[in-house]
Amino acid sequence: MSTVTDTVYDEALSLPAEARLDLVQKLVASLNLPTKPEIDRLWAEEAERRVSQIDRGEVELIPGEEVFARIREKHRR
Repeated sequence: MSTVTDTVYDEALSLPAEARLDLVQKLVASLNLPTKPEIDRLWAEEAERRVSQIDRGEVELIPGEEVFARIREKHRR
């Protein structure tokens, strides 16, 4: 870590637990990661896209039993 990062880290560790938790939440929020509602919305859109592809006959469906058999074969030791 850089000197500044080390200093900030050491100072953060000296804070009470509640203040550290608040700091962590603010730092994570600053990363602009997707929120749970946004992730749920994106998964729903993906599911709808895939259903549409199936309905239009654009994808080949593989039975689950075959998928699992392929996985077992691939990872057989």
